[in-house]
Amino acid sequence: MKAPLALTARAALVTSLTLVSAHAHADGPIVVWPTLTPAGDEAPVRRPREADAKLFARAQELDLTLRDAVQDLGYTLDVGDPGPAPGRTRDLDLLERAGDHTNDAAENGGAAPVETGTWVISARLEAHSGDRYIVRIVAVPPKGRQLRVRVEEVASQDVSARGLTMLRDLLSAAAANVAEAEAREKTRVDSSASLGVMSRLRSPGRAVLAVNGAVFGGFAAYSVQRANGSADPRLLYPLLALGTGVGIGTALLAAEEWNISTGDAWVIAAGSSWGAASALAFANGYNAQPLSDRYAWGLGGGLLGGGFSTVLVARSEMDEGDATLVHSGAALGAFTGGLTDLIVRGSTTDTPYRGAAYGSAIGLASAGLAATVVRVSPSRVLLVDLGAGLGALAGAAIASPLVFEDLSVSKTRGFLAVTAGGTLAGGALAWLLTKDTKPKEGATSSHIAPSAGVIAESATPTGPVPAYGIGLHGTF
Repeated sequence: MKAPLALTARAALVTSLTLVSAHAHADGPIVVWPTLTPAGDEAPVRRPREADAKLFARAQELDLTLRDAVQDLGYTLDVGDPGPAPGRTRDLDLLERAGDHTNDAAENGGAAPVETGTWVISARLEAHSGDRYIVRIVAVPPKGRQLRVRVEEVASQDVSARGLTMLRDLLSAAAANVAEAEAREKTRVDSSASLGVMSRLRSPGRAVLAVNGAVFGGFAAYSVQRANGSADPRLLYPLLALGTGVGIGTALLAAEEWNISTGDAWVIAAGSSWGAASALAFANGYNAQPLSDRYAWGLGGGLLGGGFSTVLVARSEMDEGDATLVHSGAALGAFTGGLTDLIVRGSTTDTPYRGAAYGSAIGLASAGLAATVVRVSPSRVLLVDLGAGLGALAGAAIASPLVFEDLSVSKTRGFLAVTAGGTLAGGALAWLLTKDTKPKEGATSSHIAPSAGVIAESATPTGPVPAYGIGLHGTF
C-alpha cells in the first residue's frame, strides 16, 4: 500500500501547486533529465543502479514526479529526449542542451523555424546519514547562461514532495526575481556577504544604533537633571541608568521593526550628535542664561538633528560612504564656520561658538541632502578631509609671518583668510585627484619616461663598444 499512498499524495500535491502557481503558468518546451547521483572517481554523476535498491526507488519516484509536475505547470515535456550520454552531465552540457531546440512550423504558427532553446531540469539525489537524502535540483532557462539551483536535506519519504516544491520555485519567474533581489540586498547591506564570508543579517547596524541610543539617552537624562538645577548624585546616577536603558531599548525596537544598515545607523548618529553639539555652541555663543538651560538647548538640537537624519534614512538608502560624508560635512562646516567667525572678529584668541554652530548646522544639512543624491566611497571622503587638513596647515604655514610680530586686526584676518583658503583649496584638489576617471573608448594617451645607461653599441675591430647616454622612451 505504500506506493499507491505515495502516488496519491504526490498527485494531490501536484494539483495544489498547480493552483497556487497559476500566475506563473508559461508554455514552452522543457527537458527533464533522469535523476543522477554522485559517482565518486568514475565520473561527476551517474544514473542510480538497481543494486542500490532504496536510492534507485527514490530516484524513479522523483523522475515520475518531476515529469508530471512540469506538464501540470504548463510546459511541453520533450518525451523524445533520452537524457544525457555518459560523461555528458557537466554544467556546460546543461547549458549546451538548453540552447539546443528549434521550433518547427507548427509550433511557430506556420512561420519559419526559430531557435528558442528549452528548459532543462536535472535532479541529483545523494544518500545521506541514516534514512535521509540530499536533493539537488538544477534548472537552466532556454538559451540561458546561468544555473538555478536548490539544495535540501530531506527524509526518505519526503524526497518526491520536496523535489516538487523545489522545482516549482526554480521554474517560477517571480521566485527567480526574489532571489536576485535578495542577492542585491545582501551585497548592499553587508559587502562581506558577497564574498561568502557570512549570510545577510537583518539590521546589521543595530549595534551602532544601540551604542548611539545609549549615549544620547544618558545625555538626555543628564540634561534633564541639570535643567532642573539639581546636582544631587543620588538623583543623577539613577537618571543616567534610566536614560541609557531607554536609549538602548528604543534603538533595538527600531532595529527590529526596520532593516537598519550600518550606514543608516551612522547617519542617525551624525544627526543626533552634531545636532546636539551645534545647539550647545549656539547656547554658548548667545550666552543663554541660566547656564543650566544650555543643556536643554543641546537636548533639543539632538532631537532635531536625529529627526532630520531619520527622515533622510527613511527616504533614501544610506551606506558607509554616505555616513562618512554626513560626518565630514558637519565637521568641515564647524571648522570653516569657526574660521569665518574669527575672521569677522579679527582675533585668534576668542572661542568662535557662533560660527562653529552655524557652520556645523549648515554642513550637517548640506551633506545630509547631498548624501541622498550622490554615492561616494568612505575612502574618498577621508582623503578629501585629509587634503583639506593639509591645505589648512599649508595655508597657516605660509601666512604665519603675519602673526609673528606687530600683530594687528588686518594681519590676523589675513592669516585666517589664507588658512581658510588653503582648507578649501586642499579639499578641492583632493576631490579632483581622487575622481574616478575612465578613458574614452578609442582614445590614445602618451606615456613618456626617461632612460639612462647603455643606449647603443658601436662596432669596432676589437668588438662592440657600449655607447652611454640619456633619452626618453614611451608612447607619443
